[in-house]
Amino acid sequence: MRRLCATVLIMEAIVIGLAVPVAITIGHVPHGSAAVAGGVLAGAAVLLAAVVGRPRQGWALTAGSLLQVAVIAAGVLVPAMYVLGALFAALWAAAIWLGYRFREAP
Repeated sequence: MRRLCATVLIMEAIVIGLAVPVAITIGHVPHGSAAVAGGVLAGAAVLLAAVVGRPRQGWALTAGSLLQVAVIAAGVLVPAMYVLGALFAALWAAAIWLGYRFREAP
């Protein structure tokens, strides 16, 4: 589960980072606001990728799920994030399901 969930979060961080210029150009969001919002979301995804699946870090799955909700909510600024957020939420759910179904050896 650790690798699969971490991979989903890292790829999501990249997509979030790429959405910042789109929010500025198409969404007409101020540069500072877009950079802070995108940076916080992408940074949270990277930090969660570092701890997800480790022993005694079960909270990271919950935090990752909340991150998925936040990314979907970013669709308010960049409508494409509704679709991308839903896609990553589905990948996140599949990663958790597969992780529990096929337990990795420690």
